[in-house]
Formats: sequence, C-alpha cells, structure tokens
Amino acid sequence: MKPSLFDLTGKVAIITGSARGIGKSIAQGLASVGTKVVVADIKATEAEKTAQIIQEAGGEAIAIPTDVRNRQDCLHLIEQTVAHYHRLDIMVCNAGIDIIKPAADLEELEWDNIINVNLKGYFHCAQQAAQQMIEQGTGGSIIMNSSIGGVVGISGSAAYTASKGGVNLLVRSLALEWADRQIRVNAFAPGYIDNIMEGTETFRRSPQEDRQHLSAVIPMQRRGKPEELIGPVIFLASEAASYVTGAILMVDGGYSAM
Repeated sequence: MKPSLFDLTGKVAIITGSARGIGKSIAQGLASVGTKVVVADIKATEAEKTAQIIQEAGGEAIAIPTDVRNRQDCLHLIEQTVAHYHRLDIMVCNAGIDIIKPAADLEELEWDNIINVNLKGYFHCAQQAAQQMIEQGTGGSIIMNSSIGGVVGISGSAAYTASKGGVNLLVRSLALEWADRQIRVNAFAPGYIDNIMEGTETFRRSPQEDRQHLSAVIPMQRRGKPEELIGPVIFLASEAASYVTGAILMVDGGYSAM
C-alpha cells in the first residue's frame, strides 16, 4: 500500500516557541504522525515539560533552550538537533510576541524586541535550517507562523503587524531562492485563536464583548483552537504539499474573505 501523503514518520522537526500555546499544539500534532520533535523555547523548564508530555504519549521529543533573537542560539539549536537526530527535515518558525499599545506610545526597545523575535528570529532559524538541508541534499520544509495581521492592519499592534507583513514577504523571497534545492518555504496565517500570546496577557475582552466582536468580524463566529492549526502545518510539512511553496495559508475562520 502506498504511504499516506501526510505520513511524516521518521522526519525530524524543530518547532520554535513550542513550550506552550500554539507551538505546543503543533509539536504534539507533528509527534502524533511520527515526527521526531525538537521543542525549542526560551523557557527551558516549560520546554522540557512539553517534551516529556510528548514522550509519555508515545512520541519522540527532546527540548533545546533557544532564544531566537540570538543568532548563535539558532545555530546551536540546529547543531544540537543534528547531533541527536542526525538530520533536519522540517523547521517551524513559530516563536512570537506582541505588545498591545498605541503606536504613539510604543517605545523603541518594545519595537525592537517584537521585530527581533517575530522577524529577525525567523530569518535566523530559516537560514540555519536551510544550510543544514542543503548540506544533507535532501530538501525540506520551512514553515512560518504568520497572522491575519500580516495582511490587514490591527490597531494597537503596529510592530506586530509590521513583523508579520515582513514574514509574508520573507516566505516568498526564500521560497524563490531555495526552490531549486527542493526546500519549500510556506506560512500559515492564524486569525483569532484561543491562545494568549506572550506580551498580551493583560489585554483580553470580557467573554460577552469577545463574542460580540467575533460575531461581527469572523464568518464562523468563534475563535479557532490551537489544535486546529495542526492540520495546516502537517499539510505544509508533508508530501501532500510537494508542489506548494511561497504560499500563505489563511487559517482564520473566513476573516480574510470578508
């Protein structure tokens, strides 16, 4: 029988920012389809816990503390992954932060921190991953977590939307550069997800206000769940997407269709 197009058995994947939230769900989802997972996160203790959860569920995972703002950390992440698993097939650039604040009040260090994590960190990890994939001669899949904020403006998130718009064009540029090396570069772009991103913990509407807002802007009239991003990532990582590169896959309940 022909293997499933979505089968990732034996593939090695790094997921940055995967100690919690969306990244944790993606790491667990990839492990559930046979992927050997590297949980990369600046929060070392939480990363170890996530790796342990995956192991206890029958999956294979290790944790590597990583600050994606630091180029040497990204290099160390790739080196340690290859030292342990001997290859790299999938890089999911997911680590992200936001600071919800009027643009007129945003401080330079706040702007720099968001751009350094959400855009510069993505480039560091993608570049190092691609170099390893080129050395292997096997190709691979690089997947970035974009956002509806990469295609529409969001009041109070100037730096975040700028970073995600940058991610979208980074995806397209890298896809063109590395297509002849059989490295596919794509992004999934979540809409409103039931997930509290780092830097947004203190900003949340009341349940009633949230329902009213979602009903007005999302055709499906609800937030997505972190686990609803697993399928899109598996698709982009797998042979099912073998002819897909430079794409931004919207996963937003119809938000961007309005």
